Amino acid sequence: MELSVEYRGQGMPILCLHGHPGTGRCMAVFTDYLSPHFRTIAPDLRGYGRSRTNQPFAMDQHLGDLSALLQQLDQPCLLLGWSLGGILALELALLHPEKIAGIILVGTAARPRGRHPAITWQDNLLTGLAGVINWLIPGWPWNIATLGQRSLFRYLISQHSAQAYCHIAQEGTPAFLQTSSLANRALMTALRQGYNRLGELHRIHQPCLMLAAVNDVHITPESSQETANTLPNCEWRLYENVAHLMPWEIGPQLCHDLGDWLERYGFLRLDR
Repeated sequence: MELSVEYRGQGMPILCLHGHPGTGRCMAVFTDYLSPHFRTIAPDLRGYGRSRTNQPFAMDQHLGDLSALLQQLDQPCLLLGWSLGGILALELALLHPEKIAGIILVGTAARPRGRHPAITWQDNLLTGLAGVINWLIPGWPWNIATLGQRSLFRYLISQHSAQAYCHIAQEGTPAFLQTSSLANRALMTALRQGYNRLGELHRIHQPCLMLAAVNDVHITPESSQETANTLPNCEWRLYENVAHLMPWEIGPQLCHDLGDWLERYGFLRLDR
């Protein structure tokens, strides 16, 4: 299907792939930083955001949609994938190696494993209340201290800052509401079947950067490191006191480190 895509900037293309639930807008912390130097391409994946569909689909159909985007490019591109987007980035590199110049992976793994604690009805209640109030009054300290830190947000972020909660309100909550039941079903079906592409990673020789969070319980840092160690040419960075939504916790630090990596591999020249 033809995806809804946000294009920004000029130069070498970088395809920015969001996670679940998510939209292309959830990648703004990266595209805001990269678009002055690159042409950023941030699609809403099939069944997410404005890429609406009424037909059931399987996860591999995302690869068909994204392959069509790659075919429109007149030069190899960079891939930047967060969570599910990172898994899709690895798959695209395996499918179209000639189209990929480098890969940035955030909170993801080729054999993803989680350790999320059991969810109670109190968790769901507090998360609903905290989410609604945060949507209405983004980053309100009372809501963060009273509800947010006791809700499921405590497993998504470690630094309960107003900045992180503003990202949740402005990008996370709309993405959650715009993620279709078909997208949920496709992902749950794939997870039940199991996923492990470690055995294929030796075929990815492009330079890679893996960024992981110590407190990530959705895709553990151990599984991210396993992927980084298996990739032939991958740098590994681990960040303390952050969780799965770390781009919304420490976005400037991640972008600085990403910029350093892009400079060292000749993708970017910055006058710091």
